[in-house]
Amino acid sequence: MADYEIPRREHEAIPVPSEGMVNLTHFIYGLQAFGFVLPLTYVAAVIIDYIKIDDLRGTWLESHFRWQMRTFWWGLLWTVLGSITALIVVGYYILLANAIWLLYRIIKGWLRLSEKKEMYVT
Repeated sequence: MADYEIPRREHEAIPVPSEGMVNLTHFIYGLQAFGFVLPLTYVAAVIIDYIKIDDLRGTWLESHFRWQMRTFWWGLLWTVLGSITALIVVGYYILLANAIWLLYRIIKGWLRLSEKKEMYVT
């Protein structure tokens, strides 16, 4: 269980997420990745994030859920902007950059989850 602990001050209790929640977080990253094939799974992933985040408050997994939610919303913003500006060609570059950025965020988060590390969310 020590693998799942995050550093805290001495007097603070260290919340430890269950193995089921770790597996759920893996599943959500999978849904995000599959979103490139079937976008509805990406929407399902963010809905699960919002439903389950209260169960993870104070654990290192909370940072992964925030990372996933921010990835979704920023990705959606750039997808909309890229789609609108595709009429003037620049949108295709925005969409390509967004796809690369989304892949980076999904891979980076999934790798840190596999290493049982907290995400850095600012």
